[in-house]
Amino acid sequence: MAMYGVKIFTGNSNVQLAENICRNLGLPLGKALVSTFSDGEIRVEIQENVRGADVFVIQSGSHPVNDHLMELLVMIDALKRASARRITAVMPYYSYARQDRKNKPRVPITARLVADLLSRAGANRILTMDLHAGQIQGFFDIPVDNLYASPVLLPYIKEHFGNNIVIVSPDAGGVPRARAYANILNAGLALIDKRRLDANKAEVMHIIGDVKDKTAIILDDMVDTAGTLKEAASALKNKGAKTIHACVTHAVLSGNAVNNIQDSPIETLVVTDTIPLRPQAVLCPKIKVISAARLFSEAIKGIHNEDSISSLFEIQH
Repeated sequence: MAMYGVKIFTGNSNVQLAENICRNLGLPLGKALVSTFSDGEIRVEIQENVRGADVFVIQSGSHPVNDHLMELLVMIDALKRASARRITAVMPYYSYARQDRKNKPRVPITARLVADLLSRAGANRILTMDLHAGQIQGFFDIPVDNLYASPVLLPYIKEHFGNNIVIVSPDAGGVPRARAYANILNAGLALIDKRRLDANKAEVMHIIGDVKDKTAIILDDMVDTAGTLKEAASALKNKGAKTIHACVTHAVLSGNAVNNIQDSPIETLVVTDTIPLRPQAVLCPKIKVISAARLFSEAIKGIHNEDSISSLFEIQH
């Protein structure tokens, strides 16, 4: 179906994903200058007419996070002032999502702050994938479409990891996702009980569930420093897991992440391309990237055509 009146733009966070989405839709990537002035301020110039257009801005919250967030905000403002009919911020990875509540005194709820900034800048809709916490959708007064990575991760799991598998949730919050995958795959379910010591450090306590002689697949929405992932894999190995893999939506991979993955018992880390891999991660033979471009393309097409896209929000077979 032809998509008339649609314009797709991107900042500098994930140009390859934006190009792949445009290729799937049969649309050109919109022309825009997104750079910096000599003092580091974000410079944006939309270089084509967007008056009355249905505009989608693809920009992930990847490193450097603050620069890419500011690019998105400035682009939205430029498009609004250029009289775009509707502006959808496509954030494959929603930055600051881990700061979603006050878990101790005198800390911010930055996920809410980012939601307010996006709305105030002029976004009419948000499209994202695997939010760290589902309640973030309630921080917005505009529609939020939160896709799941299951349509791209499940086929890979079925094809590459055999039948004797157990899906492992790295914490209690991930159990609903892990249970849904386990039900679809007719697999076992396990939970890692851990005590968090710091924002990026966790001590694994013990495994709840049977993993002995099974292919263990750790399922999570993001991998940051991979410290938790390394500890989880070691705990699974100690409990007799035959092989260990991880399937994660967002490859943040900051700090010593790649070394942690290399030094861990994990054989494969499967991630999507919501965040482009850093150079060191590209060279890591354990990391496998599968694309979510088709899923975002389908969502963009559905949003533009005012079709239901509820099927894209479900954990799919």
